[in-house]
Amino acid sequence: MLKSLGLDSVAEAVYRGLLTQPRDGVADLAERLELTTDQVRHGLDTLSELSLLRPSYEREGELWPVSPEVGLQVLMARQQAELAAHQKRLEESRAAAARLIAEYAEIRPDDNRPHSERLTGIDQIRDRLAALTRETREEVMTFAPDGPQRPEHIEAAKPLNQELLERGVRMRTVYLNSARNSPHTLQYVSWLSKLGGEVRTVPTLPTRLIVVDRKAAVIPVNSNNSAEGAVVLTGQGTLTALCALFDSVWNGARPLNEESRADDQGLTDQQSMVVILLAEGHTDETIAKRLGVSPRTARRLASELMTRLGARSRFEAGVRAVQNGWLSEQR
Repeated sequence: MLKSLGLDSVAEAVYRGLLTQPRDGVADLAERLELTTDQVRHGLDTLSELSLLRPSYEREGELWPVSPEVGLQVLMARQQAELAAHQKRLEESRAAAARLIAEYAEIRPDDNRPHSERLTGIDQIRDRLAALTRETREEVMTFAPDGPQRPEHIEAAKPLNQELLERGVRMRTVYLNSARNSPHTLQYVSWLSKLGGEVRTVPTLPTRLIVVDRKAAVIPVNSNNSAEGAVVLTGQGTLTALCALFDSVWNGARPLNEESRADDQGLTDQQSMVVILLAEGHTDETIAKRLGVSPRTARRLASELMTRLGARSRFEAGVRAVQNGWLSEQR
């Protein structure tokens, strides 16, 4: 996932391994990651060259992994300067970095790290969000990856949204395309737009995210259960990466009042994403979650595309999609 930042699959695996068990030696990493010792050494060399390892302050002669909040931001800044012509690849790297930041927050929940605050349970999350909202002065940016919004959640959010917009705060929200099929979600968005809120949609989102005034970001520690816990991140490097991620997704998203248009292959945004997920071997359940639709809808979409491709299996669908040029732009 981080190849365009200079990390091949082995180096990324070693980096992740060191983040979870930073005192592991070469032999321990090789055994745990199912790699050879030469592969681990190659990964360590790559991480050192990219400044993702530093000398330990506690143990002379040992190396310590630099946190993703610092290390990945440095790499992304470097790549942005060197690979300006490859903006799409850079955006994918930012998304991968954001996911890694979230994963790191989950595996190291008890650390009292600077610029990070752990929230446990829905009550703490809501209280902290309310406090952040009261302090908001300029802008709130949100990724809402759950598809159609539940009516009770909409009604609970309305007073706070109205209060923010009446104070002149800019609100930008990105929903999944599936939200377009929900009457109560569309009604809510229409109400929000009349007050000045801005809403766009995309086929999939990398994570749930709320950024306040570009000074604090809230992300879940478990993408499968956002009520379990969250972290509030305020580090400058982390905020720069997450804001860049939001801006890149927002710029490529479709305004809600803009109708879906098929591409040169006759595919909608949602269908193009299903083709990618099919080619990657995802199940109907995973596709449904990524798109914010029911498993039944995911099965129907997959079946229709496989029929169009004349494929009898998902593997064959991926092969035929490449042959037909359906994946050439995504890869």
